Amino acid sequence: MNLQLIALAAEGDTDTVLQLLQEGADINATDGSGRTAVLAATRNNRADTVKALIQQGADINIRDNSLDNVLLYAGASGYLEIVKLAIDAGADTKLTNRFGGTALIPASERGHVEVVRELLTNSDVDVNHINNLQWTALLEAVILGDGGERHQNIVQLLLDHGADVNIGDGDGITPLQHAQKRGFTEIESILKKAGA
Repeated sequence: MNLQLIALAAEGDTDTVLQLLQEGADINATDGSGRTAVLAATRNNRADTVKALIQQGADINIRDNSLDNVLLYAGASGYLEIVKLAIDAGADTKLTNRFGGTALIPASERGHVEVVRELLTNSDVDVNHINNLQWTALLEAVILGDGGERHQNIVQLLLDHGADVNIGDGDGITPLQHAQKRGFTEIESILKKAGA
């Protein structure tokens, strides 16, 4: 019954999910990948099912075997509605993914502007968290971004919310130096305005 719960949550079959919970299924049971029903629903961007499971008391902080949970996966995937649900439900922003990063870091790297804005504005995520690669969200936005408008917006958002322009990577190379090396003149100018 628990595996059925997880499978149906992944499909977004909210009514049957709620019925199984009434029949005694364990809301926080995990499958072979360590995924709970709420994470299975998150992975398929089934916001309605995620919301229903949160309302039923699902633990959104449980990480699967890949160290993903609701906020981490939704943040990296750009699923804004689920990110909002997770923040509203008190998701632990200090939990990290398999790279030792918070939800903010992959969201910044992948150009998910609205997710970055939501995390910075409505959660206590650490804007200067350093992951296992020795990168902050700002460094990831510059190093792995494309220098385009979305990444320019993200760099500005990060700076507006206290990102430290002087935290370099593991070799001490700063965001400004990375932007210059990659020819991202707009980002270079945003960083300089912020005191880089």
